[in-house]
Amino acid sequence: MNRSIGVLDSGVGGLTVARELMRQLPHEQIIYVGDTLRCPYGPRPEEEIRQFTWEMIDFLVAQDVKLIVIACNTATAVVLKEARQKLSIPIIGVIDPGARAAVKVTRSKRIGVIGTKMTIESNSYEKALRHVEGQVVVESLACPPFVPLVESSQTSGPYVERIVANTLKPLLSYDMDTLILGCTHYPLLAEVIGRVIGPDVQLISSGDETALEVSALLDYNGITSAHDTVPEHVYHATGDTRSFERIASDWLNQPVQAKRLVLGTEEEKCV
Repeated sequence: MNRSIGVLDSGVGGLTVARELMRQLPHEQIIYVGDTLRCPYGPRPEEEIRQFTWEMIDFLVAQDVKLIVIACNTATAVVLKEARQKLSIPIIGVIDPGARAAVKVTRSKRIGVIGTKMTIESNSYEKALRHVEGQVVVESLACPPFVPLVESSQTSGPYVERIVANTLKPLLSYDMDTLILGCTHYPLLAEVIGRVIGPDVQLISSGDETALEVSALLDYNGITSAHDTVPEHVYHATGDTRSFERIASDWLNQPVQAKRLVLGTEEEKCV
């Protein structure tokens, strides 16, 4: 089955999931869509998030992908259940895999979650964690400044350290041993977050567990790629492609060329 895997995100954050998919599934081609023009999704109304996410899903379905990964926690919280009911192809999000990964490593069963305003308000991680481990204690915190930092290529330096430290201050007194980076943008800030939160707290990114789930779904549905070579991945961004290419090339450690994708019009088109 040589059709592609579709990966969508509100911006560049989903590249953290795409990178893990490329590592674990080197023969699978990925079509990536980042809605960089309308990022961040976290502060937006639920209906707007739903509309934007479905525009990306519809575009990927039109590309005849065999599976879709919603590599955005906010979009996962709002759209995943509905999308699973409507689509005939497998579709997964990043919240359940992230919750499972956190439960695997926690010893104290005290877990912190950071994410966008919408993700935190949805209680999606708390529900997912308690579904896996009923005795877990969860402390959640919305971190609105983090996505704009990443989307503007600011992931280190004194200014970033100050913003991250001020934002995470409410969590520093919480006695946790595990912290879920509940937004796929946040792993690009992991070094700074780790320094602020301390060495005794394990940081959890959902990328690894999500890739494992994708692999299992491909096998179960008999749609694993028959290629034995590394494919050329395809990238689309709704905003500035040069900025996207710079961040993607750095994060994926390979040259990336992106196509400009226009969404929200009567007819979607690549430029």
